[in-house]
Amino acid sequence: MTVSALLRAVCAATLAAACALPAHADSASSVASSAGSASSGSISDSIGASSDSSGGDRRVAAGDYRVIDIAQAPAKPGTTRMTLRAAAGPAREFYLDVPDRALAARSVAKGEVVRVNERVYGYEFAHADDQQPFFLALQDEWYRELGSKQVAI
Repeated sequence: MTVSALLRAVCAATLAAACALPAHADSASSVASSAGSASSGSISDSIGASSDSSGGDRRVAAGDYRVIDIAQAPAKPGTTRMTLRAAAGPAREFYLDVPDRALAARSVAKGEVVRVNERVYGYEFAHADDQQPFFLALQDEWYRELGSKQVAI
């Protein structure tokens, strides 16, 4: 499924839910709003192996990760680098570069827990306490499809 087809399906489903169930319109709009408010970036630009892990593997396992360090991302103005370590299970560690605008509504502090959800399009990063997503790391092919394209009329 292409990104544009997925976006059309999500919009259609949200609209149908809002129209069919007026009593639940607020919840339908909040789902659409939270999905639309999360910033996004490509996996290759956003996720990397930390200095404590081997290789440059960008795969991440779903689950809870504790923020063990926060700093300005090197050579990326306006971007915060979070180093995340698995809260349980095998000692997995990686870094996540997030645009500062993704953290404008609510920042993430050292010691907090971030929930990673694997999605068909990549990874969703959310605050663990309220499951509110703040960043989407999209597979590179999905991210490229979201780019602006000039259209002649």
